[in-house]
Amino acid sequence: MLKPADSQPKPSGPDDERPIGEIVHQLVEDGKAYAKAEIAVAKAIAADKGKALGIPAAMLGGALLFAQAAITILALALCIGLARLVGPLAGALLSFAVFAAIAGALAWFAIERAKRDL
Repeated sequence: MLKPADSQPKPSGPDDERPIGEIVHQLVEDGKAYAKAEIAVAKAIAADKGKALGIPAAMLGGALLFAQAAITILALALCIGLARLVGPLAGALLSFAVFAAIAGALAWFAIERAKRDL
């Protein structure tokens, strides 16, 4: 910002120095401007990292959901398998493997995406 010209002449020699109050005031103003700029940079970095972690976090949430479903299916299948002692246990183990594979794949993709985006 341009400042208006002062009517008083500026110091020109070694005996003509600026008052210490003026120097301190300028130092404080420069410090405030620097602090505001640093805060703005930190906010921009945090917002960028927050956006980058949105999709991987959702994928990890999906992986948790599928892992929970896999454990539930395994528990139910084990009960049914023990009750009948025939084929349902093999079917339940296969469904457990499918849900566990989906959960593992989602977690792996989420971690790889987070590594790439950060």
